[in-house]
Formats: sequence, structure tokens, C-alpha cells
Amino acid sequence: MVLKCNIRKGDYRDSVVLMRVSTELESKAGVRKASVMMGTDNNKELLKDAGLYMEEMEKAGPNDLIIVVDAESEDAAQKAISEAEQILEAEAEAEVKEVTYKTLKAAIENIPDANLVLISTPGEFAAREAMRALRAGKHVMVFSSDVPIEEEVRLKKYAQERGLLVMGPDCGTAIIGGIGLGFSNVVRQGPVGIVGAAGTGIQEVSSILDEVGITHAIGTGSHDLSDEVGGITMLTGLRALQEDPNTKVIVLISKPPSPKVAEKVLQVAKECGKPVVVNFIGGDPKLVEQAGLVPAITLEDAARKAMAILRNEKPSETKFTLPEEKVRELVETESRRLKPEQKYIRGLFSGGTLCAEALLLLRDLIGDVYSNVALEPRLKLKSGRESRAHTCVDMGTEEFVRGVPHPMIDFRFRRERILKEARDPEVAVILLDVVLGIGANLDPAGELVGAIKEAKQIAEKEGRYLSVVASVCGTEGDPQRLSRQREKLEEAGVVVMPSNAQAVRMAALIATRGGVWDKL
Repeated sequence: MVLKCNIRKGDYRDSVVLMRVSTELESKAGVRKASVMMGTDNNKELLKDAGLYMEEMEKAGPNDLIIVVDAESEDAAQKAISEAEQILEAEAEAEVKEVTYKTLKAAIENIPDANLVLISTPGEFAAREAMRALRAGKHVMVFSSDVPIEEEVRLKKYAQERGLLVMGPDCGTAIIGGIGLGFSNVVRQGPVGIVGAAGTGIQEVSSILDEVGITHAIGTGSHDLSDEVGGITMLTGLRALQEDPNTKVIVLISKPPSPKVAEKVLQVAKECGKPVVVNFIGGDPKLVEQAGLVPAITLEDAARKAMAILRNEKPSETKFTLPEEKVRELVETESRRLKPEQKYIRGLFSGGTLCAEALLLLRDLIGDVYSNVALEPRLKLKSGRESRAHTCVDMGTEEFVRGVPHPMIDFRFRRERILKEARDPEVAVILLDVVLGIGANLDPAGELVGAIKEAKQIAEKEGRYLSVVASVCGTEGDPQRLSRQREKLEEAGVVVMPSNAQAVRMAALIATRGGVWDKL
């Protein structure tokens, strides 16, 4: 093994470009691992975890570019670094040739018919650009995070007074009139409208609803239902869907809002004159029932209850869509091969809402679960990079994504983490989400199966069996194709379930050898 690096001072590049270069380098002959990233402290920690750290990297700053290669020989390492530099130069030349607008004003002047502006800049500049768009009479989606809450309130109140919509800040997903924005799925148009303060929550619900179709999926941003913001975007979106003649059923999705905001949202929903399904993840369903609305415990339930209402059927909770005999057979097949000491679940999630849902479901099934986004302070991990006992990690938090692409795009560190968890003799199940759609990696299953197979081999060499359970969030219309992604995972020995909630329940059943059937 030869580890070699090159540091390019002051050569700042976009993280998605760097991911592509890293992926291309790893495909070269003689290269075991490779990474190209900016020299931030967070990235250095990631390189340490991946076994790619060298002492000279300590000199690299946040605006310096690190190229590091783990190769079979000195010659292969040097050749790979040279090729990386050539690719980066070609990327720079291509960027110069692209038709771009240097200012928002120039873009608006050149595309006057556009009625929505998507803002994706560092948080410190996002509010300023969003206000410029609003003053030009445009709706706004703010993909950027780290925008001060007082700026969010100012933007949303300004928009509200002028009949405009602000989705975000920290709004990762929306589908407006069939057009996906941010991370979103290709979902057919139909009669269900969605308003959600949860990116992958919207993706999970809208993908299941592809069976009947949606009108719009309006993202609010993660802070919209706080006391400070007051649910301005959720209320605006709810009223817009109320007035939309094509929307017959409405679904609201959020982590628990503040009590005051929840009361306001539920009252408006009650009076909207259309059936409303509410999934306040981890919230009290009795409050929803008392408002005369339809409560949903999971994201899947929210989608299936909306479809039941459309079909004039009684909404009911879904545990498994597979026949019980098939579920029991899968549990028996996976669990009988585990060693007695294998008892823990390790969930590695790219979707924050999917991780939150998993934590809530597992708490009721198996008890305490540690996390970097824990339900209780006592269960908070010191570092999201180190698991203990039952653990679910949201790998899309700032701890992991500062300076690198989101884990729905870049799978390098999730692959490393899968192998790390496989080496723990007490791990019974690795639980994964695989998210498809616009903006996501074009072959997420393909990115994962190599690590999954290697993880299973690691366990087998030590006389153990490792169970891997996953759900795939997406549709047949997505560029990655739902059925093809499922096939790739199943071919690698993964138990693939139809939804995140079902995957979580399956993982709990396998880890407990069927011991939680009575809790389902």
C-alpha cells in the first residue's frame, strides 16, 4: 500500500465536482481508495475515518484542495494524482464556457417569465438574495441552511403580505406542478396535495402516492413550525391547496410543531373543507383526532390513509404490506444465522426524517437507541462517527456534510461506515435507507452493494452472519428506477422492504429473533 497526497493551495472547488473526481480516481487501475476534498477540519476527520489521512494535510486550510490516493504502488499513486489534476483543469475550463448569470438581477432580466427563484448559496448570503427575489415578485425556495431565524421571519412576513410563497430556509424538497425542486422524486400528477417540514418525509410520502399522483408538494423548511416563525409557510401552503380545485385530499408532514403552532395549523386544517391527513412525527395523534382530522403514525401511513380516503375506504394503519407468513419467514431466515452475542441494530441514514422515524419506532420496539440526533439528551452520541449499542445515525447532518456532498449524492463515507459496523461482533443488523430521485446519486444501490458484500464477507470470515435491511424511497419514473435499485440490493443479499417504517420493524424483528411481534 502506498499513500500519497498533493495539496493545492487556494484552489477552491464545488463539493459535487470533487466527488465526481474522487469516484473517477477510484476506478483507475491500481487505486484502492481516493479522495479529493477541501482541507476543512471536518474533512480531515473524515479522511482519518477512511484511513486516508497524512500528517502534511494538517497544513491545508479550508480553501486548499487535498488530493489523496491509496494505491498498490508508487507509480499508480503518482499517476492517479496527475490524472486528478488534469480532470480538475478540464472541469475549470468547462465552467468558464457555461452560460451563467453572475447576479440574480441579470437572471431575472434574462428569464422574465420565471416565477420562482431557488436560492442555494452559503447561509450568510441566502436571506439577502431571497429578499431580492421577493421584491421582484417571485416565489422563493431557499435550499440554503444556517439562515438566522429572524431573517426567515422577515422574509416570510414580507412574502405573506404580498401573496408570495417562501419555502425554506433549509427546504430540501418540493414538487410544484409536477416539477421537482431540490431532492425530489418523479411523481405522477393526481389529487393529493402535500405540505411538509421534512425533506425525505415528503419524498417518502410522495413516492408511495405515485400510485394515485399528487398536485403539489410544498416544502416549508425545518424551522417553519417553531414559535418564532409561527408556521407561516405551512399555513400558506395549506390554504393554497384548499383553494386548488384539483387537490381532493391534503397531507401535512412535520416533526412535532410547537404546541401553539400545532393548534393554529390543526384549526385551519379542520376548517379547510377537505380531508386532511396529519403526520406530526412523534407527536400526539389524539390532538389530530380531536381536531376531526386523520392522524398517521408513520410516513407510509400518511400516504396510504390519503389513498384510502380517495377510494372511500376506511383509513387504517399499515404494519407490513407483505403477508404475515412471508414476514415471519424472512425473520426466521435472517435471525437463525446470527450468533447469540449479535443483538444490536446500526442504522445509517441519508434522510434526516427517515432517521427520526426510525428512532421513534425503535424506541417503542427495542428501547434506548443512541444517535447524533437523539430523542433524549442522555442518548446523544459524543460523536456521530462512533456507534454504541443500538444506534441510528443521520449522516446528512452538518457533522458529516460540511464541505462534502450530501450522502444522497456521495456514498464514500457511508460505505466506510458499513464496513466499520461489520467489524463489530455484537452487530446483528445494518439498517439503511436508499433515496432515489432528482438530485440524488444516479445509482445509489450500485454505490452500496460492493460495501455490503464486503461487510457480509468480513462477518463470515469471523464465523458470523450479518443481516442488512433496507428500504428504497423512489418511483419507477425516477432516473434510477425503483425496481432496478431494489434488484441490485436483493442480489447482494439485502432484505428490501417497501417503506422505511417496514424496514425498521423488520430490523427490530431480526435483531430480537422475532421477540417484538407482540409490540407491533
